[in-house]
Amino acid sequence: MLETVDLTKQFKKHLAVDRVSIHLLEGESVGLLGPNGAGKSTLISLISSLTKPTSGTVRLFGKSIQDNLSELRKVLGVVPQDIALYEELSAYENLQFFGRIYKLKGRELEERIAHNLGIMGLDDRKNDLISTYSGGMKRRINIAAALLHNPKILIMDEPTVGIDPQSRNHILESVRMLNREKGISVLYTSHYMEEVEQLCDRLYIMDHGKIVASGTKEELKAILSGDDTLILEMDRPNSAFAAELREMTNVRQVVETEKGLKLIVPKQSRLLHDILHTAESHQVDVVHFHVQNPTLEDVFLHLTGRKLRD
Repeated sequence: MLETVDLTKQFKKHLAVDRVSIHLLEGESVGLLGPNGAGKSTLISLISSLTKPTSGTVRLFGKSIQDNLSELRKVLGVVPQDIALYEELSAYENLQFFGRIYKLKGRELEERIAHNLGIMGLDDRKNDLISTYSGGMKRRINIAAALLHNPKILIMDEPTVGIDPQSRNHILESVRMLNREKGISVLYTSHYMEEVEQLCDRLYIMDHGKIVASGTKEELKAILSGDDTLILEMDRPNSAFAAELREMTNVRQVVETEKGLKLIVPKQSRLLHDILHTAESHQVDVVHFHVQNPTLEDVFLHLTGRKLRD
């Protein structure tokens, strides 16, 4: 339905997107993950035709969007990372304005506004100024605006950043409904791993402008199928202890957590004795430890060297 082929964007000396090829099938929900600066927002700008690529192609139904921009804009809805609303207007007036940009009018426009306000649970606040809305409510109106023209594809760039739990849950439920009941194809970026695990059929992991891995959640977790995650809870943090663990043979990753350390190690390895001995040499008391299968967050860390929110 939508694909990029060797898509590249160079800003002077900075290569923001480096030969990226991804695809989105009809009715599919796909997650795009990456730490800050990975190139996700630039990629979205390229796909939505807001930025011209240095090289490569974006194709819609097999045709380059450069030859088909009007068709792209008919079927594509974009929810930007930043709020794109007029604060001095009401929610209804904002939707009326954006609807007219989509060349909607009369009864059709009124019905679409009412329907989308209902989906977002804000029909009772439609006449209130956007300036009186919470951050979560603004993001819900942002989504309502992107849905006015009944798009077949919806791109959502971190739609739940910095919002209250109620709005976040409402947005997640709405995205799930739009994808599974309405058949809208979704490309979803987030800093919250649990969101993409809930919503997405497939995932792309992006870092330094490149796609470093892709597949279903199970396929990505299989990257670390030969490893375990070892959780150490300690009496106090100790950076020297963590640094020495990073130098140990067969320790893949060491991440400092609120309560201690998380290590990725080979399955059935006999590292625990060495780890506890190293802790003792640094006068660190390991109060609890346990082993678990690697999570999607662990795979992300393994591939990028950074946590998702870094």
